[in-house]
Amino acid sequence: MASSSQQSQPFDGHFTVLDDTQFHIRGRTLFFVVVLFTVVLLVTVLLLYARWVCHSHPNTSSSSNTPPNAPPQSQPKGLDPTVIRALPIVLYHQSVRDLEAGGGGGECCICLGVFGDGEKVKVLPNCSHSYHSECVDTWLATRSSCPLCRAQLQAQSTTT
Repeated sequence: MASSSQQSQPFDGHFTVLDDTQFHIRGRTLFFVVVLFTVVLLVTVLLLYARWVCHSHPNTSSSSNTPPNAPPQSQPKGLDPTVIRALPIVLYHQSVRDLEAGGGGGECCICLGVFGDGEKVKVLPNCSHSYHSECVDTWLATRSSCPLCRAQLQAQSTTT
């Protein structure tokens, strides 16, 4: 009989009884919950608005005076191939000062290769910087400036 009395008694564990009558949100806690919810909501709305603005107006800039239906302006292009071919090619000669200083001679700042005595180099007209012909031709096909000092060579291409 003792075993039947043990089985008939209900288990009095605090985990089985869900009593939420003592759970109340009051005062400061309620205020902080409302403020936190409002902040999260505002940040979400601002991020969605920023995303919408970026996706709906991708080509706007503050300095652009082009009409909205105009095609986007392309980046500055390189020189015309005939202008690139017309640049002077000279034979490189080491100066006496370079030899006395122990230097290996001039250097192509594009490939970082050292010019050998008697090697053909291309000289840019505005700044007189020298480069290997292949190196500077590739550069000038996409840009219209000196690789070293950024002197513009565009004026040369408009005269031809």
